[in-house]
Amino acid sequence: MTQALNDRFSGKVVLVTGAGGGIGRAVAVRFAAEGAKVAVNDLRAQTVQAVVDEIVAAGGEALAVPADVSDKAQVEAMFAHVEAGLGYVDVLYNNAGLIDTTRHFLEADEAWWDRIIAVNLKSVFLCSHRAAGIMARRRRGVIISTSSGGGTRAHRGNVAYDATKGGIEAMTRAMALDLAPYGVRVNGVVPGFINTYGLEGDQLREREKTVPLGRYGEAEDMTGAALFLASDDAAYITGQFVAVDGGVLVQQRSANVDTFPVEGFPVVEPDLA
Repeated sequence: MTQALNDRFSGKVVLVTGAGGGIGRAVAVRFAAEGAKVAVNDLRAQTVQAVVDEIVAAGGEALAVPADVSDKAQVEAMFAHVEAGLGYVDVLYNNAGLIDTTRHFLEADEAWWDRIIAVNLKSVFLCSHRAAGIMARRRRGVIISTSSGGGTRAHRGNVAYDATKGGIEAMTRAMALDLAPYGVRVNGVVPGFINTYGLEGDQLREREKTVPLGRYGEAEDMTGAALFLASDDAAYITGQFVAVDGGVLVQQRSANVDTFPVEGFPVVEPDLA
């Protein structure tokens, strides 16, 4: 596990959405280890409290703020709770999102599309907009969002998911321009194959063959880039994304490694009339 370097975030308030597990949990724990007061968000209160308890047991300070970040009223209440309990948010890390979204485009429906857009993309707008209003008045702040290789490439069976990640990257660039005059920086991270599913054995080793660095990433691998972008070391960086993917996106990949092969596509009989 990545070790904390110092107390560089001492006194800072960091809100991490989707922090009940995986990348969000790892980022929240790392921020706390480096001195931040961390607001831990996820949909389920029990999951959030477990992460808060972990942080507190390690000597950190954390606050549980369960909420559905795709709902404006809940986002407003969440920020009010954070401000009352910890203070104004200095760093917002938008990590909440659905990842089990695979569905072939021909089998898609409006409800599937709307739910993924709401959780993965609308939530970033709602949380960023709420945070930016305070940050702009204070003339400082950092917003970071989790994207995906799907923001610039394509996954089979993930039209809606990839649309949200492309949207996040476009939003990040545009927000960076709008907020730069107010001292607010906006950046993002692009995870590669991060083993948040608990893959092991032959299945894990087979997929690792597609990673140039030879292994799947762990959630803790994401924390260094996130904390760098939030730190003063990145004071002249905005509108950018850092890929943390073991080299996956720089290579020319065969479709044979796709997790949704053509054999799984729906059968559509041709109509030649």
